[in-house]
Amino acid sequence: MALPSALEALATSSQEEKTGQVMGPTVFHWADMKPVKTATGEVRSLCKAPTATVDQLEMHVTTLNPGESPHPPHRHVNEELIILREGECETLSDGKWVKVGPGSVVFNASNSLHGFRNIGTAPATYHVINWSPNKAKMS
Repeated sequence: MALPSALEALATSSQEEKTGQVMGPTVFHWADMKPVKTATGEVRSLCKAPTATVDQLEMHVTTLNPGESPHPPHRHVNEELIILREGECETLSDGKWVKVGPGSVVFNASNSLHGFRNIGTAPATYHVINWSPNKAKMS
């Protein structure tokens, strides 16, 4: 049986996504974040839900095994932050691969080609926060 990719693992819906309920103040405890094994490591899904100001807020924590990437470089409309917790990685940013270490923060602008890969000898763990603006409330 093949392990799911990081993207497939994230497809599991949170309760907020299922109900369309606007997410209010929330605390996510590490001990409550259940890891789902993927072909490249594991992922912990925190939320995928609307908030008062965005159509969708999606957050997850990914652990990549050495030499792995969660997916090929890609583009999407939503903007995203990646915060490296541990490990040595490279991020594709503005057409160049840039080395990042623990504590580094990466901003991927809307529709920018971006990618991420573990270049170290140990697992790398990073937090991903991405959002789509609430266009109806922006006008």
